[in-house]
Amino acid sequence: MASLNVGNLGEYLREQRRSAQLSLRQLADAAGVSNPYLSQIERGLRKPSADILQQLAKALRISAETLYVQAGMLDEREREELETRAVILADPSINERQKQVLLQIYESFRKENALDAESTEDMEASEAEAPETEASGREAGADAGGSGGSRGSSGGSRPTDGSAATPPSH
Repeated sequence: MASLNVGNLGEYLREQRRSAQLSLRQLADAAGVSNPYLSQIERGLRKPSADILQQLAKALRISAETLYVQAGMLDEREREELETRAVILADPSINERQKQVLLQIYESFRKENALDAESTEDMEASEAEAPETEASGREAGADAGGSGGSRGSSGGSRPTDGSAATPPSH
């Protein structure tokens, strides 16, 4: 009857309840759920809804997102993003305008990093598909004298700072 991650959720809840020094009955009362229902959750027999998890988190004074991750309802990265947003919004030392600006900056960095990760993956995928094309292109450049040397140069060097050029020696 237990589904994926529900056992882990139950163990995690029991651990959190014990560390908060609450009995099963005390936590059930604080969260507004029945004692037998909470017992079934802890034993991995029931999968609670997001609302019940939120009530349990509030009673345990932990983040609801942590319980969502334990229950398999939320990805770890999503939890971290939500917690970061919650911390910013809860900070009493900055005003509402500053909080909104900070959240916008945070979101722009996340989007930029996601795009960077995508382009890196795309580049790695294209390199994996055609590695000999890149290598043969380098060889052709070397054969054509594209090694960066000054082979075949008949003129003198031209400084870029505007000073007089050295005349070629004959």
